[in-house]
Amino acid sequence: MYHPYFRGKQFELITMRESAKLMAGAGFVPIIEPVKESLGGLEKTLKAICDAGGKAIVIVNPYHGDHQEDGASITQLLQDEYIGNDAISAGILLRSHTSLADAMACYEAHKDHHPTFVHAGFTAQKAFADFLGGDLAASHHVFVEEHANTLYRKHFDGSTRVLLRDGFKRLKNAEYAKIPFEEFSELHLTFGDMKMAGFGDFLMVGDSYSEGGGPAYAVAIHLTYIDPDNDDVMYIYHFVSTTNDTPTDPAGKFAQALKKLIDKLDSGDSKLFESSAIKEFRELHAKGHFPGLGYVKKLSMKHHIETFADYFS
Repeated sequence: MYHPYFRGKQFELITMRESAKLMAGAGFVPIIEPVKESLGGLEKTLKAICDAGGKAIVIVNPYHGDHQEDGASITQLLQDEYIGNDAISAGILLRSHTSLADAMACYEAHKDHHPTFVHAGFTAQKAFADFLGGDLAASHHVFVEEHANTLYRKHFDGSTRVLLRDGFKRLKNAEYAKIPFEEFSELHLTFGDMKMAGFGDFLMVGDSYSEGGGPAYAVAIHLTYIDPDNDDVMYIYHFVSTTNDTPTDPAGKFAQALKKLIDKLDSGDSKLFESSAIKEFRELHAKGHFPGLGYVKKLSMKHHIETFADYFS
């Protein structure tokens, strides 16, 4: 049903490992695009997902990161460890530069790994659907909404289809101070109306990719919530540090943003689900501890997954 799309950085992989049991129980299937040369963290993550009885889709031809020129080592990992294992699917990324011949070759090479096609700018959709022919009904497709409109998706009618929407509007952290909250998505409510078997997003990280953040002039904590007073639409809070004019003192800036979060929670009208991540934010505030920006992002991702798991339970 729910397909969160992760880039395989350290804290994304840790988020999945720590959430493996919860995702498996809820029937959530993460999509993982490996971006780091070393696949040790990915191996540990896939093992945790399988041990929990869950499923995952692993992109074998990443667009970002260290494997964008050659995903052979990812394919090898699937061949060595997951051949015949229904839990792990080979994700084939179909971008604007992907030719029909490339798509066909990737499909043939990964037929034994229950391939899932992730459509993100591909332009040979009709020819590819024709190529699948009798295999179309049994095939799985994930459409990144921005790149795959209704007409595009129509070519794959009859297959298992999932729609992925980027609900996160990327700005400089300081700019979120003007937008304390905004709508994130209603796709969890409407995917069935669009004849989709599931939905997904890029969590509260967004689809844009960067190797590493520069110095933080402002620190922002992004947390999603479902609003029962507004048709159960999902919204996102942006809690932003007050100080944002120099790249120094990230710990002090985190404390400022965290205080705004705690004040909102204590007001009694935040509508934030009391996830394990929220409990940890409370503990960090009580201790006055700054765990690092990567860890903060991990907590926000965990909260997002737990919010959906609670909603669908």
